[in-house]
Amino acid sequence: MRRHEWRLKDEQRENLARYLDDYPVLKALYAAKQKLNRLLLLKSLNRKKAKQLLPQLLSLIEDLAASPLHRLAKTLKSWLEPIVGMWRFTKTNGITEGFHNKMEMMSRRAYGFRNFENYRLRVLTHCGWDGIINRV
Repeated sequence: MRRHEWRLKDEQRENLARYLDDYPVLKALYAAKQKLNRLLLLKSLNRKKAKQLLPQLLSLIEDLAASPLHRLAKTLKSWLEPIVGMWRFTKTNGITEGFHNKMEMMSRRAYGFRNFENYRLRVLTHCGWDGIINRV
């Protein structure tokens, strides 16, 4: 049940269908989860397509609000603007987060540098320094 439905093998799909037939409420929740996954995995849509998909997302949130997943619906409502922003734009701060993680790891390994210049040079070398220091 945790896999995306389009990644299931035929045998797995049949087993899942048999299982969900025994639990109709679970079947409805599984269908809603799959619909939500499909919507959340969309990225870099044009404005027209995002405008078409927004009512689908809103109706799904309303359906979830009336189900045992009401807390998920509340969370999705609070994150609605970032979700739509994710659809429209592909830029992330992943690179920044990666550099920050490297700097944190260096600080932990060194238990603090006594000289900030040494720390700065180490950060530059680990994060792709090309050997040129531009001082302003």
